[in-house]
Amino acid sequence: MSGEGKSNGGAAAGGGFKSKMEHVLYSGDKKHVMAGIVVISVIFSAPWFLMNRGTKHRSHQDYLEKADKAKSQKLSSGSGSPR
Repeated sequence: MSGEGKSNGGAAAGGGFKSKMEHVLYSGDKKHVMAGIVVISVIFSAPWFLMNRGTKHRSHQDYLEKADKAKSQKLSSGSGSPR
């Protein structure tokens, strides 16, 4: 009875969680857009950060040098024992 005249939230004011979320998603307010950008950025940057922490980024040249070194070691150690 006393909640019927309120307009600042609650189910009696014409909005549950679903309708409030639809308002936020489809309103186009600047603060809602910025909040969405922040949320999406956090969602996609957190796994990237966790995967790349503590690893040294290598160039293509580093991989080629490592492959050449492994190949030369294999050739030098494998020449005496046929397979």
